[in-house]
Amino acid sequence: MALDDGAGKPLAKYAAWRRAGDYIFLSGIIPVNPQLGLIVRGYDDIPPAAQQQLGRSGEFSTDSKEGPILAQSWYVLESIRTTIENAGGQMSDVFKLVQYFRNLDHFPYYSRVRKLFFPDTPPVSTVVQVSEMLPSPDVLIEVEATAWLPK
Repeated sequence: MALDDGAGKPLAKYAAWRRAGDYIFLSGIIPVNPQLGLIVRGYDDIPPAAQQQLGRSGEFSTDSKEGPILAQSWYVLESIRTTIENAGGQMSDVFKLVQYFRNLDHFPYYSRVRKLFFPDTPPVSTVVQVSEMLPSPDVLIEVEATAWLPK
């Protein structure tokens, strides 16, 4: 799956991101590619290199439990990376994340993935559990980001 095919693009009529002075504000990003009509549901929906990096084991019981949140976490953070780079920045410019989970038990899995994208200094962070997300109950996570990117 190529992230250029819709990652970081909104599902409805709102801006995916907006610059305000030296700040870039990203709308919440979910693991959905609107161009392809694809909800990331597991390892099979992300590139093989990412599957390997996240530790796909090939064991059904492990991969079916961990795969959905790991793959969705990777897709959302990769979408943020792509969006920030398209705005002229890099992940180290991201200083704040707000993470919404359907189940807070998923946070440790997400945290493992987040360390891949922020290996040095993690952004300040807010974590919230919500009861539902659009467009489907299959969406387990949504992340919004704020970056400082001087003109």
